[in-house]
Amino acid sequence: MSTIIRIFRYTSRYKWRAMGMFLLAVACTGLVLVLPGVTKEFMDVVIPSGQHDRIVPLAALAIGAIVLRQGLFTARSLFNNAFEQRVLHDLRRQLYDKIQRLPMKWFDNQPTGDVMTRLAIDVPAMERVIIEGIDQGLSGLLQFTIVFAYLCSQHVGLALLSVAPLPIVALATMVYQRYAEPRYKASSEASSALNSLLHDNIAGIRQIKTYTIEPQELERFDDRSRRVTRTHMSVVKANAAIWPFVSLVAESGIVLTIAFGAYWIINGETTLGVMSAVLMSWGLLYDPISRVNPLTQMFTAGIVAGKRVFSILDLTDEPNLVEGARPELLKGHVVFDDVGFSYAAKAPVLSGISLEAGPGQTIALVGPTGAGKSTLLNLLTRLYEADSGRILLDGNDVKTLSKEWLRDNIAYVTQESFLFNASIRENLLMARPSATDEDLWEVLRAANAETFVKNMEGGLSYVTGERGSKLSGGERQRLSIARALLKNPPLLLLDEATSAVDNQTEQLIQGALTRLRANRTCFVIAHRLTTVKDADCICVLKRGKIIECGRHDELIARDGLYAKLCAAGFKEKEEA
Repeated sequence: MSTIIRIFRYTSRYKWRAMGMFLLAVACTGLVLVLPGVTKEFMDVVIPSGQHDRIVPLAALAIGAIVLRQGLFTARSLFNNAFEQRVLHDLRRQLYDKIQRLPMKWFDNQPTGDVMTRLAIDVPAMERVIIEGIDQGLSGLLQFTIVFAYLCSQHVGLALLSVAPLPIVALATMVYQRYAEPRYKASSEASSALNSLLHDNIAGIRQIKTYTIEPQELERFDDRSRRVTRTHMSVVKANAAIWPFVSLVAESGIVLTIAFGAYWIINGETTLGVMSAVLMSWGLLYDPISRVNPLTQMFTAGIVAGKRVFSILDLTDEPNLVEGARPELLKGHVVFDDVGFSYAAKAPVLSGISLEAGPGQTIALVGPTGAGKSTLLNLLTRLYEADSGRILLDGNDVKTLSKEWLRDNIAYVTQESFLFNASIRENLLMARPSATDEDLWEVLRAANAETFVKNMEGGLSYVTGERGSKLSGGERQRLSIARALLKNPPLLLLDEATSAVDNQTEQLIQGALTRLRANRTCFVIAHRLTTVKDADCICVLKRGKIIECGRHDELIARDGLYAKLCAAGFKEKEEA
């Protein structure tokens, strides 16, 4: 019940629309009584007394009521759908906004397909509870009340016989609710797991084809699809077990009504007209009850969906996303003071990290794969929070700063040059929405991307495809660098920013990066000597710790790990 109440709170913004839905339902319900009333009048008055002159007016009244009711029903349908879409938009928007404000650790443990299922399937299921609850539930209750009151005004005994099966129907519905909810939950989770697998496989279709594992992936898909089938059939079996019984009990009411009605007519305790009106109203009385089956299924599915959506909405937001200090000036003095970090409960990824970058300095981070270089940059942007130690920015602990402000002052070119499925212009404008096309061409030129963009059909309007799939790795990386150039921030983070370009292109990009790094604090992760040898300080990481620090010539003279990396890899790439 608490979940249902919480779902219905989403109508508070549109209380007048909800009231309008209810009033239209009242009007439609009131008109259904015209036909039984006209039928009674024909049976008890017009036919026995031969009143020919009343036949046409009464028939016109009945037809007019039917036409008006259908017109109101059309208006009600349009009104309801407009209301439905507004509420659905609000639900989707709130959930999406919440997802964007969750910490990165949550995304590390949450399958993308499951998140998509909650947005695309669970939110509409929640919304149906609201719309059907008002339109079908409340209007059905209203119709039942009005029709039952009308029956009581005609004959109390016949009215009570008509509703005699209802206690059994109510009990069966309660039993179904408890029995079916875990089945709906299992079905929803199975669908979510299938969507997660489907999302991963479509995103990784190149790997599937490259490793020729189509049969294995088909087997995995088949297994999850069968689970969806099994859980869905368990829901179907639950429905098949209860609702025929409910219908049997409900329909027995009309048999009792006919039998006792015939007895009372024979004894002169009622009339054929009253009996006809009651029988005609019986369908109107049980029309809301006939909705119990689909409404209960819809409510059960909606409650399960609501719990899944609320489980996200109730999560704690990423701290200091908007709140926190926003210094007017950022010089770019960065200090890592004995910083430690680990993902979940695993072994530490970083431990005892201490380093300092003065304003305008370039710090290069080198070391074997898995040494913690990218994690270090993620802590500076506060995509993750350090477990121990402090990170200071111009003397301020970054945990006291607004993350929004912090990230606005950082340009981060990652290893994976991610582009959205939008135009080149839209991808670049993420860095500075107010930029002109002239500004865009300028940064493209600096990133050595101008030529290939001009050769694209539509130029800046060319759509890059999902994750930039219509571009080469080098082209994606150059566009990412252009985006960073456009942002023009005080802090610059480059995570192997030139790894996907050839040596000739790299030389051109290095010139752009040199200009970009001027008067800015820059952290560079690279596996190429040309990228790191001119850095103010090179920090060598191994197994989460800094084991060497110094300039290129100093580290070469020490003949430590950096010298070995240069001899084994850097030198080869330099000569190539």
